[in-house]
Amino acid sequence: SDDRGDELSYAGTPISEAISSDIGVGGVVSLLWFRRRLPAYATKFIEMVLMVSADHGPAVSGAHNTIVAARAGKDLVSSLASGLLTIGPRFGGALDEAATLFRNAVDEGLDAQAFVSSMRKKNQLIMGIGHRIRTIQNPDMRVQLIKEYAKKYFPHTPVLDFALSVEKETTKKKSTLILNVDGCIAACFVDLLRDCGAFERAEADELIDNGCLNGLFVAGRTIGFIGHYIDQKRLKQGLYRHPWDDISYQTNL
Repeated sequence: SDDRGDELSYAGTPISEAISSDIGVGGVVSLLWFRRRLPAYATKFIEMVLMVSADHGPAVSGAHNTIVAARAGKDLVSSLASGLLTIGPRFGGALDEAATLFRNAVDEGLDAQAFVSSMRKKNQLIMGIGHRIRTIQNPDMRVQLIKEYAKKYFPHTPVLDFALSVEKETTKKKSTLILNVDGCIAACFVDLLRDCGAFERAEADELIDNGCLNGLFVAGRTIGFIGHYIDQKRLKQGLYRHPWDDISYQTNL
């Protein structure tokens, strides 16, 4: 952005034009993160990702930490930081790695069976695959919505198609080894950046490698964490103390 002169601009677009053109939050993200004015279907997809990532209840790591900090009397920024610092490989931070895994497999010409077999031999988890509750018979609506949007509006979806073929292989072993919301967003975003017409292939891949996908999760989930903070303050909740019956005490040392 540039705040010199008479008017703030984002990647050369005056803020008045951004508002009058109704580019939305997705358009602002495209200008500030990607230095491009992306097509309307792409900015709508960015907004969809922010919406489906915004919250997933109070029980997950980040929301829990935010709530505990809020109930300990911490301010909004401190409580938010407490929640955000839980984001990583086990919670919310799998998008970048899932995108890289699926993208590289497609570029190498692997089929799903060979990819799954190679990951098993390396004893590596397939990031973007698996859910604690949802199954192939009881799918995650967020995944359904993202997948359907990409299939309807994206020019091509080779990485998403590959990820879905991986799901067919992994669910043969266990029904919970589905393409989860992280994996679906990751695969779709690779397809979006590579085929929206705004980037060369190398540029698109560099954006993925630079962590923009985890950035989308952080941006979206910040909305939910702030909501949890406000809820705790509104309800005037006291200091949190974890219940004893959920703690495994070692008594025979």
